[in-house]
Amino acid sequence: MAISRSVSQSPNYAVVLGELEGTRRLPVIIGSSEAQAIAIAIEGMSGPRPMTHDLFKNTLETLRADLREIIISDIKEGIFYARLVLDRDGEIIEVDSRTSDALALATRFDCPIYTYELILQNAGIVLEGDEEENMQMQDVADSSGGGRSDKLSSYTVGELNDLLEEVLSEENYERAAQIRDEIKQRSKS
Repeated sequence: MAISRSVSQSPNYAVVLGELEGTRRLPVIIGSSEAQAIAIAIEGMSGPRPMTHDLFKNTLETLRADLREIIISDIKEGIFYARLVLDRDGEIIEVDSRTSDALALATRFDCPIYTYELILQNAGIVLEGDEEENMQMQDVADSSGGGRSDKLSSYTVGELNDLLEEVLSEENYERAAQIRDEIKQRSKS
């Protein structure tokens, strides 16, 4: 449902998962590189070279294994545990995974994410109307802490395109998404 900076754990992000038929949400705290990997997949962006999660996806596809689903299987001392459920020629294989990596792969394979009722009861939250409406799909700022259009507004469209190429070559996909959004916003006006 959303990726945003974690209020309680400053350098981290929270991925908020939601029930398909319910109002409970499951906030999962992840690191900035995993948040970037998820945001890139959601935005459909790709760089000149595959990132780690793209490499893993390519490897699974080469081995003819399909990621069928992710299961957030446990929570211990505030840390979620996950399993990847793979299907290789009808053989079901489960692989232990960090939850953040599992979520990054789920966005690439477009597979469902499941958890158990007990985990939702213990770690789930219910957002009220205004909180739910204010939730945005992404709030992944660049690592320097800069905002989106404040710094980019001083660039011409040509300079933005050059800057976009530069940050893509550096594989700074968070910044690339911000530049792309600035270019899109200008083309609308």
